Amino acid sequence: QVQLMDSGGGSVQAGGSLRLSCAASGYTYCMAWFRQAPGKEREGVASITSAGSTTYVDSVKGRFTISRDNTKNTLYLQMNSLGVEDTAMYYCAAAHFSPLRCASWSGYAYWGQGTQVTVSS
Repeated sequence: QVQLMDSGGGSVQAGGSLRLSCAASGYTYCMAWFRQAPGKEREGVASITSAGSTTYVDSVKGRFTISRDNTKNTLYLQMNSLGVEDTAMYYCAAAHFSPLRCASWSGYAYWGQGTQVTVSS
């Protein structure tokens, strides 16, 4: 069992930046960030394997950067050039399955409690 605690959300103006963090109680092969906006389905935003291979959803490519510090079991999401469309509850997630599945956006067993990101125009 792995516990995740995400943090770093807040309110920013469009064009601003935020950095989300997720502290894990243990090591996992795959880690990812998901988000869910009101009235919308949850979507995968970015994933990263234990070796550092990353995948992004098209809408955040070039603006968001996912990274992890395996020595600290911590996941990060640097979000730049935020737009109102990025407003959502962001969740970190982790899984022990093969790194080949990291970007499948399904089957993640461990979830953080969520951190709210609100972008105003």
